[in-house]
Amino acid sequence: MANTTFSGPVRSENGFQTVTKNATTGAITTGTSYTNIITGSIQALSGAGAVNLTDLITEVTTTGADALTLADGAVGQVKIIVMVADGGDGTLTPATLAGGTTITFNDVGDGVVLVYNDTVGWVVVGNNGATIA
Repeated sequence: MANTTFSGPVRSENGFQTVTKNATTGAITTGTSYTNIITGSIQALSGAGAVNLTDLITEVTTTGADALTLADGAVGQVKIIVMVADGGDGTLTPATLAGGTTITFNDVGDGVVLVYNDTVGWVVVGNNGATIA
């Protein structure tokens, strides 16, 4: 397959894929397909428990002072966590968190966007009202 260079915008109705070719073996590996939005499934977590790694978004409903956990992810994994109902503070303790040990959700709308890095763990790249400690 030939390389093509474009000088203007490129449009695709079916998304784009990243493609990597191994220089030694010639094996082709495709990556994530991108469109104009990022979508993913939602975990509805009520009360204390584990934030899963299989859904992009976790919506937290607290039922008291709830303890939440988050295991280490895969390199480059994105996780979005938001409080949707406030029955008390929800304190998330990830297995590995860059710049802290806990993330506390106090009010409806508190949320974080995390990206997993294999060197430092979960990195907070976006925060709306949550407390990082």
